[in-house]
Amino acid sequence: MDVSQGAVVPVGGPLEQTEGAVNALMPRARMKDFQGMPGTIGGMVLRLLQFIFSGVALTVMATTSDFSSATAFCYLVAAASLQSLWSLILALVDAYALLVGRRLRNTNVVSVFAIGDGVTSTLTFAAASASAGITVLIGNDLGVCGKNHCTQFETATALAFLCWFTAMPSFLFNFWSLASR
Repeated sequence: MDVSQGAVVPVGGPLEQTEGAVNALMPRARMKDFQGMPGTIGGMVLRLLQFIFSGVALTVMATTSDFSSATAFCYLVAAASLQSLWSLILALVDAYALLVGRRLRNTNVVSVFAIGDGVTSTLTFAAASASAGITVLIGNDLGVCGKNHCTQFETATALAFLCWFTAMPSFLFNFWSLASR
């Protein structure tokens, strides 16, 4: 993986040197790291929370015997599986970057992170919304919670929304980091 330390260079041209500092190297300005960006402790914590929430939502939904009765619940299982895998891989990448002391600021790497975060967070939100609609239909409108696992459906849906709440900051930080280049 190609990672580098980011630097901000003026667009206007080379830096002007003062008269007393002949051939002195001018320090480069560095972009500030915000917690939540790739390669920071905050970014790794967000990834781990995404993994935990999506993994528990997947486990709760998959342990019910009748989750396949509604397409929205199957979609939630698929989206939570993808989100779990994506978050675990990127948490490992963040942990590696922290261990070796590098920042993930390469444009190509951040582009992949931003696109992947955008896709997975959109899928997770859509699956959570669809599952919430079916859960309300089963529980409130049809009133057949006695025959179904409404508590598990509601729990998995709430965890999917929590996963989305932790996935959106990751996407926004990656997108902002990419757009500010």
